[in-house]
Amino acid sequence: MSATLPSTPPKPASSVTAKPIAKQAPPSGMAGKLLGLLVLLGMLGGVGYGAQQYFASMSAGQRQTVLTHTVAANDMLVTVTEDGNLESASNLDIKCQVAGGSSILWIVPDGSTVKQGDKLVELDASIIDESINTQKIAYEKARSTKIQAEKNFEVAKLAVQEYLEGTFKQGLQDADKLITISMENLRSAENSLQHAERMFRKGYVSSLELEGQRFAVERAKLELGSAQTAKDVLVNFTKVKTLQDLESQRDTAEATMRSEQAAFELEEIRLKRLESQMEQCTIVAPQDGMVVYANEQGGRFNQQQGSIEEGAAVRERQTILRLPDLARMQVKVNVHESKVDQLEPGMRARIRILDRDMTGTVTSIANQPESTGWFSANVKEYATHVRIDGEPEGLRPGMTAEVEILVAHLKNATTLPVAAVVEQRGQFFCWIKDDTKYERRTLKLGMSNDYYIEVQDGVSVGDEVLLNPRSVVPEAKATLEDAGEEMDIKSKFGEAAPGDAPRGDRPGGPGAGGPGAGPGAGVDGPSRTGGPGPGGPGAGGPGAGGPGGGGAGGRMNPLQFDKDGDGKVSKEEAPPQMQERFDMMDTNGDGFIDRADMDALRQRFQQGGGPGGPGGGPGGPGGPGGARP
Repeated sequence: MSATLPSTPPKPASSVTAKPIAKQAPPSGMAGKLLGLLVLLGMLGGVGYGAQQYFASMSAGQRQTVLTHTVAANDMLVTVTEDGNLESASNLDIKCQVAGGSSILWIVPDGSTVKQGDKLVELDASIIDESINTQKIAYEKARSTKIQAEKNFEVAKLAVQEYLEGTFKQGLQDADKLITISMENLRSAENSLQHAERMFRKGYVSSLELEGQRFAVERAKLELGSAQTAKDVLVNFTKVKTLQDLESQRDTAEATMRSEQAAFELEEIRLKRLESQMEQCTIVAPQDGMVVYANEQGGRFNQQQGSIEEGAAVRERQTILRLPDLARMQVKVNVHESKVDQLEPGMRARIRILDRDMTGTVTSIANQPESTGWFSANVKEYATHVRIDGEPEGLRPGMTAEVEILVAHLKNATTLPVAAVVEQRGQFFCWIKDDTKYERRTLKLGMSNDYYIEVQDGVSVGDEVLLNPRSVVPEAKATLEDAGEEMDIKSKFGEAAPGDAPRGDRPGGPGAGGPGAGPGAGVDGPSRTGGPGPGGPGAGGPGAGGPGGGGAGGRMNPLQFDKDGDGKVSKEEAPPQMQERFDMMDTNGDGFIDRADMDALRQRFQQGGGPGGPGGGPGGPGGPGGARP
């Protein structure tokens, strides 16, 4: 590897030569103060200009640095390294079983060791106690009503039995008695009539007496018919009507009894449930173990939610405590979506906890990403569990662990540093240093880790490869437009659906130049020809200058907004337009924009000009930008 260090910074263009002057009276008053201020400003201006020239020369020298790497065949470990938290692979969750939730009156300290039967949590039971007292009253009322309904049903059943076996039989016997008496009266009346007729023929009975005997016979017949009809009414109508009425009363009483029985059972269940809820307000340990509070992370800012502490409200079925099995420990890590496809259950892992190295195995990989905070909503990470081998002692849930999962072990593989590989249009390239020229090689890549990438074809052992091709070879940082190649729209976006208008192929009018057009485009960039302004595909007219276009001169220096004179600009000092792009301009992420950030921006845009405005109007590409002299 070779590197060309920047040369000694040049002397400032302006200097001050000290000459002897005639001795004179020192100035006094306002004139003396003004003269001293002018001398001080002159000295500060000279020092500032010299520092600016120094940093400019340093940046120019750094841009010419060439870093190389000699290709070699080495063993390469492909691993995924993430930080995670230690937890038990088998937890006994202690949950709130109180309906509607409650609040914690007392809780055992976090991390305590408990025995089976020890009290863990005491929940607020005041509302439940009041509910139990109210429910007892409702329970006793339902019990009283149920007993009365049962008695009414028994009475209704006896009424039916009484009528069938008593009242009806008695009425039937009375009807038969009347019929028998009527029949006997009829027989006696008929005998008396026969005797009267014999006596009438002999002259012993008058005709009036004979008529009286005949009337007696007719009356006896009528009484016999009435008695028989009464019996028929009793059997065929009165019995049926009375029996239906009594049976209806019996069935109604039975239904009422069943309803009251169900109501009583419901009130009884409610009372028992409340009594059970009262028991659930005191939670005891089902087994021996160590207590761990079930504090969860999440929410909008990924903060701790529902802190478990005395006085905190807990929901029904919410986990309050956990009794972990310390003999079966695992590490939960969140793996980024770009790496999760490399992992499979069963992969071996190295685990480091408090300077202790252990081994483990990947047991599970989540199918859905973990919930993230508001600031990392676009970051998708998948929970991966790694079981620790054996039963190591001294581990506690919640400890931080570094997990390195072995994806592959490549032996005698040809590798390159990741920084030496450049991707362009779906292909990967590197540049080989050959004396005074650089040769581009197309690469066929394999697996990679955070530092090296496997090269299956394209380079040979011993080749000297550029480590910073984008800073040295213009071809390495050339975009599609810079290379003068036409973009294949159909291969990138697919064929248009039938009947849809291909909006991108419509001819557009002349594109209007963006903010980068005219004097001041670029960030203190060197003189160069601006590239074409970006625009939509089509036959648009020439734009008035794209990024990098513009006349001579540099754009406004962001350091002019340094209000406190500390040599750097904070986000609060920047104007609103600059704040929108502040994070992009802050290349080192220290929260300030200083001369180093300006040099980095200049190096980043040295081929494409400064971050000028987009050229080209909507519907057509911008034309070529203006050329700087």
